[in-house]
Amino acid sequence: MHMYGGGLSVKLTRDCEGIQIPNGDPMTLEKDHEVYITQVLGGMFTVETEWGYLVRIDGKDADSIGQEVPPERQKPDWSKFAYLEESAWAQLKTCYDPEIPVNIVELGLIYKLENKDGHLHVDMTLTAPGCGMGEVLRNDIESKLQEIPDVKSVVIDLVFDPPWNSEMMSDVARLQLGMM
Repeated sequence: MHMYGGGLSVKLTRDCEGIQIPNGDPMTLEKDHEVYITQVLGGMFTVETEWGYLVRIDGKDADSIGQEVPPERQKPDWSKFAYLEESAWAQLKTCYDPEIPVNIVELGLIYKLENKDGHLHVDMTLTAPGCGMGEVLRNDIESKLQEIPDVKSVVIDLVFDPPWNSEMMSDVARLQLGMM
């Protein structure tokens, strides 16, 4: 393990599954291959491979790159949340588009979150209709919401009305992206 390019370069200690960015295709990273950790957000690692591919690795597989499981991927203390919706919003804030270092809630991508007796319904959008990360984000949202006790089902609808624009971002997101 060594530093280069301002970040951490590591060898995989075991085979690991990841998601290629931006197309969302599954990709197996093989043991002993070197990767460069470019970002750690929402409990997910984004790495660059020797071949120049960007790949997202779930924080639960942190050991494969010699890292600790990030706090966002460790089992939360669900008792600190008064309502299921509060837990759901907290989980949504751990979801990131791997190409934008701001969570999807602050980006304004979540239009609606409803709970009906443990059945969650989410309306979400993308920054652009052709964004290749749409399915990856949907899967990330679904799996993280399913981790919440008392969640019976999750339905995620991808909507484009109204179309997303930068005015939908929170002030926190604008500040983080240097737009303020």
